[in-house]
This record gives sequence, C-alpha cells and structure tokens, in this order.
Amino acid sequence: MSGERVPMKIAVIDGMGGSIGHQIILELRKNLPEETEIIALGANAIATGNMMKARANRGATGENAVAVSIGEADVIMGSLSILVPNSMMGELTPAMATAIASAPGRKILLPLTHPRIEIMGTGDTPLPKLIEQAVELVKEMSEKEGGGHV
Repeated sequence: MSGERVPMKIAVIDGMGGSIGHQIILELRKNLPEETEIIALGANAIATGNMMKARANRGATGENAVAVSIGEADVIMGSLSILVPNSMMGELTPAMATAIASAPGRKILLPLTHPRIEIMGTGDTPLPKLIEQAVELVKEMSEKEGGGHV
C-alpha cells in the first residue's frame, strides 16, 4: 500500500452566490486528475449549490460543516475573505474564519477581500487569471507531492 497514490482533497469555500467557488471548481476539474476530491463548503445553501453544479464531489453548508470538514483538506481555496471574520456580508462567522485559518491544509487564496481591507502589492490581475494561477499552483503541488497530504 505504500506506493498507492492518495487523491488530493481540496476544500473550496465561498459565500453569497458562490460564483467564485464555482469558477475555481470548474478550473480545478479541467486541470486536475478526476480522482481529485473537491469539497464545496458554502457559507449559505445557494453558494454550496452553485459550487456543486461545478462538479464538487461533496458539499456542506454553514459554520459547523466548515468546522468539521475543513480538517480533511490538503488544500483550502477561496478568496482571502474566508480568513476575515464577518466578511461576505456577515456570512463568514468568526468561528468559520478561525477554523479555516487553523486548519492544517495549505491555503491558496485569491486577493479579494472585504471592502475595508486593502492588500498592497497585488496589482489589478483579473479574477479569471488569478483563478488560473491558483489552480496551476495546486496542479504543481499535486504532481510534486503525488496526490494528497501536501
């Protein structure tokens, strides 16, 4: 069993309408092996549903779902707002932000934040290009590490 490849588990987190998470999952599905497990974690049911439409393997909604499921992920993806308590119009609770920040998985975050937070040095890269770059990093990690547990 030591030579067996373990599929990578990626948690994608989003809120509001789930459109960013949807785009991330579509790009992951285009670029990673089919056995890659993608877990859609929504701050609300609409976000989870939209991410599931992009072919996530599993989905769950809300604070407890994030707190329980996030520890499974080798990689955690979403906007930088997933680490900011009360972001996404209050949907991202302090407990969710803490669980995500404390999870052992590697975080690959897009520099989209709460309107009162400015991230310096990020430039004006369009969202589709940011997602493409983030997925390319995950792809490189997957190839280098041989699957999960990066």
